[in-house]
Amino acid sequence: MDSFEPDDNGATNGNGAQEALPPPPPVIPPDVVPVCAEPEHRPEPVKKKVVRVPIARRGLGSKGQKITLLTNHFKVMVTNVEGHFFHYSVSLSYEDGRPVDGKGIGRRVIDRVQETYDTELAGKDFAYDGEKSLFTVGPLPRNKLEFTVVLEDIQSNRNNGNRSPDDRGSPNESDRKRMRRPYQSKTFKVEISFAAKIPMQAIANALRGQESENSQEALRVLDIILRQHAAKQGCLLVRQSFFHNDPRNFADVGGGVLGCRGFHSSFRTTQGGLSLNIDVSTTMIIQPGPVVDFLIANQNVRDPFSLDWSKAKRTLKNLRIKTSPANTEYKITGLSEKPCKEQTFTLKQRNGKDVDGDNTIEVTVYDYFVNHRGIELRYSADLPCINVGKPKRPTYFPLELCSLVSLQRYTKALSVLQRSSLVEKSRQKPNERMKTLSDALKSNNYDSEPMLRSCGISISTSFSQVEGRVLPAPRLKVGNGEDFFPRNGRWNFNNKKLAQPTKIQRWAVVNFSARCDTQGLVRDLIKCGEMKGILIDPPFDVFQENPQNRRAPPVVRVEKMFEDIQSKLPGAPQFLLCLLPERKNSDLYGPWKRKNLAELGVVTQCMAPTRVNDQYLTNVLLKINAKLGGLNSLLAVEHSPSIPVVSKAPTIILGMDVSHGSPGQSDMPSIAAVVSSRQWPLISKYRASVRTQSPKVEMIDSLFKQVAETEDDGIVRELLLDFYTSSGKRKPDQIIIFSLSTRVSENYQEFPIEANKF
Repeated sequence: MDSFEPDDNGATNGNGAQEALPPPPPVIPPDVVPVCAEPEHRPEPVKKKVVRVPIARRGLGSKGQKITLLTNHFKVMVTNVEGHFFHYSVSLSYEDGRPVDGKGIGRRVIDRVQETYDTELAGKDFAYDGEKSLFTVGPLPRNKLEFTVVLEDIQSNRNNGNRSPDDRGSPNESDRKRMRRPYQSKTFKVEISFAAKIPMQAIANALRGQESENSQEALRVLDIILRQHAAKQGCLLVRQSFFHNDPRNFADVGGGVLGCRGFHSSFRTTQGGLSLNIDVSTTMIIQPGPVVDFLIANQNVRDPFSLDWSKAKRTLKNLRIKTSPANTEYKITGLSEKPCKEQTFTLKQRNGKDVDGDNTIEVTVYDYFVNHRGIELRYSADLPCINVGKPKRPTYFPLELCSLVSLQRYTKALSVLQRSSLVEKSRQKPNERMKTLSDALKSNNYDSEPMLRSCGISISTSFSQVEGRVLPAPRLKVGNGEDFFPRNGRWNFNNKKLAQPTKIQRWAVVNFSARCDTQGLVRDLIKCGEMKGILIDPPFDVFQENPQNRRAPPVVRVEKMFEDIQSKLPGAPQFLLCLLPERKNSDLYGPWKRKNLAELGVVTQCMAPTRVNDQYLTNVLLKINAKLGGLNSLLAVEHSPSIPVVSKAPTIILGMDVSHGSPGQSDMPSIAAVVSSRQWPLISKYRASVRTQSPKVEMIDSLFKQVAETEDDGIVRELLLDFYTSSGKRKPDQIIIFSLSTRVSENYQEFPIEANKF
């Protein structure tokens, strides 16, 4: 067959000979004068899409003494960059077509598919995310595959009848047929359908700085392989963090809650190539072991007969237990309404009938386990039973035969004491941390992971080295224009005055039963303040807590104290010094701060006066001075002013972040906070603006908030106005934003705030 290949100058005919092209027609006839189209007939101008490119780094730093650092990154070598990841969509359903909605079962089903249909799958290894996505290196034999598998040891979701745990009690024949074993086999239908193809070359491109959507997808596959590897080892998975069931990693933080130490790992692209980032991680788990021990610790009571069972019912719901002596696992659905010795169920008799000819009898749970099963029960008779069945079809176990399974997450908010204990017990020195990470890498044995081997991935066991620099300490300015040089990252104000000390005139002391000499404390505070340049008038009064209120709840104690304060003070105080009875974690702290700051707008400083000396009082005064608008110290380059870029033109610096409620507080609003510099050319003075917003929303939605056609009540306008008024009526020419992974706006280039109207 002849080829038809045109060259640059013309076309070819069927014989390959060159043919001359005809001249093009005239664009405009010679006798026509072009005119402009009417505006309404003109085509819309094409809007160019704004391409957001990160600011390029201007080069590496040069100041400071060079130093070699070890990082918690382990270099990754990739040899297979020519193949493809194949992405498949997974659909799981029961035999009757109902979709599988329970979490945790997917991995077992897919594992069984691999075991049963290895030949049909061409021996492929899977990277499965546990839900709807599955990845392979290279394609499966067909784009759509359907399988049927059976899992034997699957607990039935249907607990049939008001029956005993060994299934000998049942109201009807059909139930009896289903209850020959406490576990039921289940049949699953699995559909695996091709979804996408991801080139492994995308990983190599990412290492060259050519990031793309494929690059992120390819790295996601690698992270899924890590999760799957951890799941096969029996780990608890929390996103990219993995926790082994090892009591050596558990730390009791009180209330029946343990801190479980694990590690976080994920693949990252760096300037040095691909690396595996590993770090220590901690999650909270329920104390495993006897249910009764957990409840006693959780409610802080002496024995099971002092427990609040309505609270226990809420706490235990949906937790998993193992029952003895069969060591069978169930999920708790509730508690019995009556004690074990009074709670009855219908028991089928295997031999003989009663006087009425019926082969079933009513027995108590206690009688069944003690007399029919021969199991000794020491304390369960007067306590509720654990229900693992449905509310209308319960299955009961005595409390002492139930133990909580390990690695069950605790998602409620921690108390102040629990948080403090967790921080204390999670603290590690650098060498301990390095050993933990090195051991985690060795114990996980990633070289044995078949999917990583298929990708040609090998991971170094050595911490990556990087070159760092120790910068010289910045020179500070304190009171009287005196220079001050920090040493080893520390400095103190002994024999120094503050840069801008404040004056404290209207203030009072509030003592919540702290054992101390309040008069002596006030005297020493005034004397120490004078040495720092802070003039402190004598307090209006020292309010001592009424001894009758000491056993009241914290909120009540705070309210009673404020009733006393408001009845005696002539007006709003400038400042309140609060003495707390406990050095750490006083339960009065939260209610006191909320009352002062959120409700009344009063500046307050809390202290626990157990060991008071000049250094302690100086640290307290530094906080008080900053809260009342003073300035403790500033950078010498601010004082000059000679900060590059910032000192040359009015510049506002913004810092933004959003904090969210604890995992167990889904209805807790998120808090968006923005701080901004003021009094340019200073960069050491800031003010804050805080807003609440919808729970778990990472984007700050109130930076701009239009309340009328020409009126804005957003955070940015508020902070710009403060900058303007505090900086000699100067408007910022430059805005610098620091944001901790917070999305500030999808259209941040177009803040709808006109520069001449704020």
